[in-house]
Amino acid sequence: MRLDKYISRNRVVDLGSADMEGALVELLNLTVERFPDLHKEALLKGLLRRENTMTTYLGLGVAMPHVRVKMGRRYLLAVGRSHYGIRYDGALENEPVRLVFMLIADEKTKDYLQLLAGLARLMKEQDFVDSLVQAPDLDVLYERLFTGFGGMVAKPKVAPTPPNRVNRVVLRESEKIAAGCGCTGLMVFGDTFAGRFKAPKWETSLKTILVTRNLAEGDVRPGRFDENIQVRSFSNQRMAQLRSAVLVGVTRGLITFSDRICCVGGLAGSNQFDTIVIVDVEKEFQTLLTGHADLLPADVKPEVLERVIAVATELAVEGREGRPVGCLFVVGDSEKLATLTKPLVLNPFYGYKEEDRNILNPFMDETIKEFSSIDGAFIIRGDGVVEAAGALIQASDYNHALPSGLGARHAAAAAASVAADCIALVVSSSSGQVTLFRRGVMMPLTEKKVSA
Repeated sequence: MRLDKYISRNRVVDLGSADMEGALVELLNLTVERFPDLHKEALLKGLLRRENTMTTYLGLGVAMPHVRVKMGRRYLLAVGRSHYGIRYDGALENEPVRLVFMLIADEKTKDYLQLLAGLARLMKEQDFVDSLVQAPDLDVLYERLFTGFGGMVAKPKVAPTPPNRVNRVVLRESEKIAAGCGCTGLMVFGDTFAGRFKAPKWETSLKTILVTRNLAEGDVRPGRFDENIQVRSFSNQRMAQLRSAVLVGVTRGLITFSDRICCVGGLAGSNQFDTIVIVDVEKEFQTLLTGHADLLPADVKPEVLERVIAVATELAVEGREGRPVGCLFVVGDSEKLATLTKPLVLNPFYGYKEEDRNILNPFMDETIKEFSSIDGAFIIRGDGVVEAAGALIQASDYNHALPSGLGARHAAAAAASVAADCIALVVSSSSGQVTLFRRGVMMPLTEKKVSA
């Protein structure tokens, strides 16, 4: 989502306050001065009320307080920078807030969570945040914000990997192979390169897709790829992201089941393409389809499943406090699932606004990860609202046989995916493998971790 249209030089300021409330007052003074129909006192109360409910600290010294009100415009954004740091209870110890992004949104906007997520994703780029904090003046700060919000931010400390003869030959020949095999798309795995991948000017008419763990990499050279897919992987194996990337592409509508895709990659971080794979999408997913054409349940939004996969993969990669964590996510058909589940613990999401407990909300990431240690499943509606955590699934599936070594969590996922029109994802506590279940059929999205 392009954010540059919501930033104005008049609402970028160096803050003098040493606490968050004072910083918000400064930013509101700038905003209300231009828009007198807004009420500063009511906005301040709303912002502070949200802060008391859930921290809006993103990390890296960045906070993003936000509130929704009735107003005549979709969004207003004010940005404050503190040279000395702001005291904030929600921040990590010894990590003062240096940047405050205050977002005011109309209560009827439909892409509010998507905008929050886009802004949060950009603010997790260390180099970009550093460039804002270290900007010599507010004019330069505004220019860097405007550039970054327009999707043109680059990583200043990492130069593009220079092309070499082998990579040029592989890319050129991949176009010929794709055309000869009747492919409809060309998928390139950018994490083959330790630095930023410098995409060529494609001469092919095929749809080109960049797969990377860092979405900003695909925005550095706009127009070189038709689409970008963000998939994280903990493996250094060749094209370990392939299956998850194709799944995301299918659910987004970028790829259809009738497509054939030419995939180009190599060992992660090797800076060398060495592998070309042709993928028939229908054959790759035919076990999951089991005679059906709908991989995605009817009520599940593609971006919700994509976010759940991302969170599950992050848990598989990071665990919690250095320890592996197993968990289960069930997405879709929440009404049916309500009849098949019961709480193991008091529901930690009960009583919160749907907007605050939506998995698309970037401030939910740490909450989900923290509650992942609770026994039981996360029940997530198709629109992303988390209905419950710590849920016991009571769905019988006596005729289903799972491979040896899979335990109760996988059995519950398989049973739930049969009993309801949903998708279940399991993170294994022992291997870190992420497995998807649809109609009782399992598909590993990541391979097992290999011990060193």
